[in-house]
Amino acid sequence: MNELAAHVGLSEYHFQRLFTRWAGISPKRFLQFLTREHAKALLARSANLLEATYASGLSGPGRLHDLFVQTEAVTPGEYKSKGVGVEIAYGFHPSPFGECLLALTSRGICFLAFVDNTRATALERLIQAWPNATLNESPSRTAPVVKRIFSPGNAVAPLQVHLRGTNFQIKVWEALLRLPPGELTTYQALADQIHSPEAARAVGNAVALNPLAYLIPCHRVLQKTGYFGNYRYGSSRKKAILGWEMARAEVA
Repeated sequence: MNELAAHVGLSEYHFQRLFTRWAGISPKRFLQFLTREHAKALLARSANLLEATYASGLSGPGRLHDLFVQTEAVTPGEYKSKGVGVEIAYGFHPSPFGECLLALTSRGICFLAFVDNTRATALERLIQAWPNATLNESPSRTAPVVKRIFSPGNAVAPLQVHLRGTNFQIKVWEALLRLPPGELTTYQALADQIHSPEAARAVGNAVALNPLAYLIPCHRVLQKTGYFGNYRYGSSRKKAILGWEMARAEVA
């Protein structure tokens, strides 16, 4: 604890208070959530929950994701056009896991990414996702949406997302949205859920191309051994998000 506090330039007392305010639990408890054995236990439990969820036709014990998300995919023609005629408003904003870039079309959230190195790099990813769209920086439009994503409170209106991807990718992303808060899955389990048990590798590729970081919870996918694996925005951020979500699921 002393080493962690010293690393961020705080006393142990203030570090403990600040960390608990952010995570809702102590640093020691947070680390317990992130042990491999704990992850393996969650994976075993999640498999049963997902099976029951799909069998009953429900969207999930926590509705569709913990934020209640409704998806709308582009049509095949729109997918091929790569955003021709689409206007996108975007903005950079702080989040509990670092600065993020959020983008909106008239039909919903179309892009969410964490800023790793520079804003220019994050913006380039948005351009690659929607290469023919017209982009306008408008943080006043995106700020209220970011607040809803990371501080959902008691909002009942669903968040609308506008997905551009292949049919297979969208099936994988929608399966991820059915994961309840604080629950985990594996690439093979996702492949089974979309009735493509031989496509675990393709599922992994679809997960890696997720255009809505955090919102579509690709961070909840682990290897079947309980190993946290890779994450586009870094393993440390993945563990921070998972611990943050698990803490809130425990006290909910």
